[in-house]
Amino acid sequence: MSNEASISEKIIDESEFLEMRKANLLRWPTGSDVDFERALERQKSLPDHKRLDIVMRKAVAKGRCLVQPRGGFGTFKDQKELMQIIDKEGLADIVPTTTDSYTRNEQFALAQKGVDESEKLGRSLLNGYPIVNYGVAKASELIDAIDKPAIMLTGTTMPKLTGEIGFAAGYTGYLGSGIAYTTSYIKELSIEDGIKNYQYLDRLSAMYLDHGVELHRRQPSFLTGTNIPPSIAIIIAILDLLLAAAQGVKNYGLEMGETLHLIQDAAAVKACKELCQEYLSIKGYHDVFTPITLLHWMGAWPQDEAQAASLVSYGGTLAAISGASSVTTKTLHEAFGIPTPKINADGLRMTRMAIYLARNIKLDSMPEFQNEVNLIKGEVRPIVNKVLEMGDGDVAIGSVRAFEAGILDIPWSPNKWVKSKVMPARDVDGCLRILDPGNMPFPKEVLEFHEEKLRLRAEKEKQPYDLNLAVSSVYEMSESMQTLLSDKW
Repeated sequence: MSNEASISEKIIDESEFLEMRKANLLRWPTGSDVDFERALERQKSLPDHKRLDIVMRKAVAKGRCLVQPRGGFGTFKDQKELMQIIDKEGLADIVPTTTDSYTRNEQFALAQKGVDESEKLGRSLLNGYPIVNYGVAKASELIDAIDKPAIMLTGTTMPKLTGEIGFAAGYTGYLGSGIAYTTSYIKELSIEDGIKNYQYLDRLSAMYLDHGVELHRRQPSFLTGTNIPPSIAIIIAILDLLLAAAQGVKNYGLEMGETLHLIQDAAAVKACKELCQEYLSIKGYHDVFTPITLLHWMGAWPQDEAQAASLVSYGGTLAAISGASSVTTKTLHEAFGIPTPKINADGLRMTRMAIYLARNIKLDSMPEFQNEVNLIKGEVRPIVNKVLEMGDGDVAIGSVRAFEAGILDIPWSPNKWVKSKVMPARDVDGCLRILDPGNMPFPKEVLEFHEEKLRLRAEKEKQPYDLNLAVSSVYEMSESMQTLLSDKW
């Protein structure tokens, strides 16, 4: 059981936070290069078009959908080249820096060995950029080498040092959150500790805001590589958002993954937009900006480039139709590993063209669309309300208790503190539904509707109504076209 007395949603006291920062910056030599006054000057020196907080607000005001890839290499030279190609050839609106696995797990000594060997051989041996090892000055050079805002994509449950160095260097965005990443990426870390780690980052972001610098924080949805029903993604997004707002964050984006059903995906974006503001209001936060970012398909990808191109194009089409403010792209080589800068740029341009072609299409007048929005809301509210009730109004305490009880649950989570009893599957129409709710208290009528739709699929495909419905839904997109045509059509 977690020590609930040690966690709360309450804002970290200023004096306590300053002591936390001192200890944090001593954990690796490059931390000594972080000076808050110089960091403020650096941030304030950036032009508006290189500030993600401003760029995101303008995109929402104009109804634009921005494009952004992922990308990281293990040497400074390779990372700089990647970011420049993404900026110029890929026409990205936002330029990322994805960190390596050692950095994500705060194994900075091992990351340094990777840096030394990569520099010696003249090629990247790491699966991302070790921002902590290279430090503030080199990260600043990366920012100066591009003409767009930059965001850190660290994929970590431990963001304290990467956040300090990145913000000091001029990164104006940071992706990650305490609940989503802890339940997606790591086995041993408790939900409580994951929340605390991101409370530090959010408190740091708010400290910049207190001194006139707004930073863009973003919740990462789920990166488990499996199917996550929209309602579960939105439930966690709301809780992560409320935790950030409690620390003083005012610019906080939410990410949504795809189900690959256009109506359900678009409905999820609308439901997320409205529910996030609804619960912010309930908690008394009335000035938090919450744009929505869509992710290209997060499950297994086909190896065939033509089939992969369809998934890339779908992501752009959906982003436009749903009214998302940005979309994070993938590439035609997603099934093979880390893409080259050129392939990354190709995925960006392909997505941008799809956005342009679908820019005037909306689904609001379709009854099926509004029915799906209402269904998702009917799934989300009972769970979020129960979490708030379990915490006596405190989101942090309620979230820890809810995971312990299985009231909050994530399909196929690697984290040992998550029960992972809830199980989704694709229904007869292609929407993701709840096959087994585990202990999650979804309304009876909702579960009855889901079961009806799932049984229709089992009947149509002449297979048992069992766990295989869920398993086959995970691997569907990685199957060959021949298999898809013979089994599904």
